[in-house]
Amino acid sequence: MAKSLYISVLTVQIILSEVGLDPSRFPTVKHFTSWLGLCPGSRITGGKIKSSQTPPVVNRAANAFRMAAQTAGKSNSALGAFYRRLRSRLGSPKAITATAHKIARIFYKLWTSGGDYTDPGMDYYEQRYRERMVNNLHKKAQAFGFELIPQPLANLVS
Repeated sequence: MAKSLYISVLTVQIILSEVGLDPSRFPTVKHFTSWLGLCPGSRITGGKIKSSQTPPVVNRAANAFRMAAQTAGKSNSALGAFYRRLRSRLGSPKAITATAHKIARIFYKLWTSGGDYTDPGMDYYEQRYRERMVNNLHKKAQAFGFELIPQPLANLVS
């Protein structure tokens, strides 16, 4: 589990020493990530979003997940591709927190149900991301009354 999630054995020991060995302490993955301080805040007043920064929580387990996110960002994996896509758009600190949140969610699932994590790989992630983008473009075009027609790449390059 730890090797494929870019978490070393020492990091797993740090996480388990902070959260304990009993996963029933956290009923859902949302409780777990909220306790870690890795989920977005929701400061809303009068229907207006004032801030969505992550809450300031001093937690060694959260720092361990952030270190794992930095390590994953340098790899050729789905988590690395996710990190790099967010880093280009949001900047490094927010990308690290978002990737740490994703790793914490995967960790919680493996911690509660057991099993191993298999990384689908960077190519699979990029292909799925491209498919989502194309589907969203089709939906937007239909909403405006247009139709997208895909063209082969050979015709576009001259």
